[in-house]
Amino acid sequence: MELQKIEEKIILIQGKHIILDSDVAELYGVETKRINEAVKNNPDKFPEDYIIELSMSDKEKVVENFDHLQKLKFSPALPKGFSEKGLYMIATILKSPKATETTIGIIETFAKVRELSRSIAEVSETTDKDVQKSLMQRSGELISDVLSNNYQTVGTETTIELNLSILKVKHTVKKNRKNN
Repeated sequence: MELQKIEEKIILIQGKHIILDSDVAELYGVETKRINEAVKNNPDKFPEDYIIELSMSDKEKVVENFDHLQKLKFSPALPKGFSEKGLYMIATILKSPKATETTIGIIETFAKVRELSRSIAEVSETTDKDVQKSLMQRSGELISDVLSNNYQTVGTETTIELNLSILKVKHTVKKNRKNN
């Protein structure tokens, strides 16, 4: 499962990173109603912070801001959003090779997004230029992993510029398509 495909489905609603039930269904190769049936039939597996139900306002925002969610515009139901924990739990219910592959992809994507967030926060907190360079290099690698999984890294280049007390960092990751 391509990390970029999963990453594109992660949205921020009510201060939480989630994937909507229709996108979860697409990733797992099932109908949305199967995802919602799994939740309904296993309520003890989905505590409050595992799933959020979008408000009408939230639904309107996602339809407006995400082209792939236009189909929700005319749906009478309010979508559910699965947090990372909710996605792990749905994975314990859905059993198939595709479900396993998808779950691994979701776990990898969320882990990389978390690591990237920490790395970026650390860059702004440290004054050590070598540490900043290392963090920027790792951040570039993480972004590259999430956005282009079909390539392998063949080299990197990091440039740090100081310009009137403003730090500018440029990180380039050189990639070639993987040979299968």
